[in-house]
Amino acid sequence: MSAKPVIAARGVDFTYSSSARSPVVQGWTTDFHAGSVTAITGPSGCGKSTRLYLLALMLKISAGAIEVDGHRVDHLTDRNRALLRAHRFGFVFQDAVLDPTRTVVDNILETALYRGQARKAVHGRALDLMDRFGIAVPPHRRPGQISGGQAQRIALCRALLGRPDILLADEPTGNLDPRSAATVLDAFRDHADAGGCVVVVTHDPAVTRWADRAVALEAAA
Repeated sequence: MSAKPVIAARGVDFTYSSSARSPVVQGWTTDFHAGSVTAITGPSGCGKSTRLYLLALMLKISAGAIEVDGHRVDHLTDRNRALLRAHRFGFVFQDAVLDPTRTVVDNILETALYRGQARKAVHGRALDLMDRFGIAVPPHRRPGQISGGQAQRIALCRALLGRPDILLADEPTGNLDPRSAATVLDAFRDHADAGGCVVVVTHDPAVTRWADRAVALEAAA
């Protein structure tokens, strides 16, 4: 594990609105390192997924800082935050969030467009990822013609396509059968072993035990 964290929260507060009585996240400080898998656990409503969105710069913090490689990034412009996500982050949402107007393979290739990569340069990797995760559907099929478990694995392919430094996943095994879940966790482990930083929100005790460390959150007051 590297000494300097790849991504870190520093005294982070977050409130959804100025009228809220108390912040959803308050004084949160945690480091996340390359070469490791961290599980964020805790009861429903404690802000697990919110923290993932804060790390991904998809929500704006109310106080504190989010750092990448020791540099503060939460105050960047919308455009620069989007560029940072495109080049450094991969994200697996709790809902697969696939575009129903695009084919399966085009959904996987979507992030390459944001990085300015040519489609031909990564098309083969997209097909390899589909094969690795056992997505036995034609690449030209639409998301409305596949199962929920297949959709979640396609979302994982999309997240891993660019070999991101930081992989954030929200309940990535929740809709998967045990065999598919094991394949996904093996992929996360391989990604961490290759130097990636993996952060997983989970309710599953087995996933928590499998991770290198767990960040346990308490129920919201």
